[in-house]
Amino acid sequence: MNTYPHERPRILLHDPTLRDGHHAVGHQLDADQLRAYAIAANTAAVPVVEVGHGNGLGASSLQIGRSKLDDATMLTTVREALTSSRMGVFMAPGWGTSDDLEAAVHHGADIVRIAAHCTEADVTERHLGVVRDLGAEAQGVLLMSHMTGPVELAEQCALMVKFGAQAVGIMDSAGYYLPSDVTERVHAIADAVGVPVIFHGHNNLGLAVANSLAAVDAGATVIDATARGFGAGAGNTQLEVLVAVLERRGAETGIGLREVLAAADIAADRLMEAPPSIDSIAVASGLAGVFSGFRRPVLQTAQAEGVDPIDLFLALGERQVVAGQEDLIGVVARKLKAAAR
Repeated sequence: MNTYPHERPRILLHDPTLRDGHHAVGHQLDADQLRAYAIAANTAAVPVVEVGHGNGLGASSLQIGRSKLDDATMLTTVREALTSSRMGVFMAPGWGTSDDLEAAVHHGADIVRIAAHCTEADVTERHLGVVRDLGAEAQGVLLMSHMTGPVELAEQCALMVKFGAQAVGIMDSAGYYLPSDVTERVHAIADAVGVPVIFHGHNNLGLAVANSLAAVDAGATVIDATARGFGAGAGNTQLEVLVAVLERRGAETGIGLREVLAAADIAADRLMEAPPSIDSIAVASGLAGVFSGFRRPVLQTAQAEGVDPIDLFLALGERQVVAGQEDLIGVVARKLKAAAR
């Protein structure tokens, strides 16, 4: 089936396997693992390979997990492996700094994404300007985007464009969206900005590929996806599946299907103990609208406090807890424990 009989739209697939995937392994990928996947992705002509701690530049810490390698080592390792693919990095103000951005570009980052909570695009102004001044491509993304509606997301994205973002978009950080949610939001953003629109999906409710297709149909031209869906919780949009589906629809990605399937096999063999799956915890996280990266600390805290992890996810959702508020997991768990007595 060719959905686009008269025109083959170009969809740029952005691969954060070596960044978002870090959430699934406690940020413990080593240099050999990074290198092996980067070489495979480069061979498959994946346009952008993103690398770093799961929470981005400067985020390695006791609070959210120390990475096995420092940022410089990760970036240098992947940069050396990419002969044609561009290298991307991710930074959220509050974890990373302008010094981190300067170092990342020095180590060869071509694309720098500055992230903010979905209603706080104003915090990206300074760092988007820094990226532009450094000569890298500046992009802006809104996290936990289900927490507000299409109008505000469009306004926030337009603000990031004003600050210098050359592409903007949304992350379904909790895997909460239905395709209709994506359609409304991406369409509103595409109408409000004159730069490429980004969509980043998670698979908690099994809809990451469907949501990515909805984003494309609504005007997004930059879609994030990882090998085997490697990522926090139920994982991300699965790269090799999305490449195949887009090929069936007649969209152009420039990625070799056989080669990206081989890269996915390398990811499965070298990066992860087991591919992400949609278990009860992943579903609870998606329904509650809680950041998928909370899976490990929620399970650990629930066990330590003797509470049901599903109840804990739902309670965190009611509190609208976001990444960076990991300390609240214990607080909420203890309240649940006390209420059950």
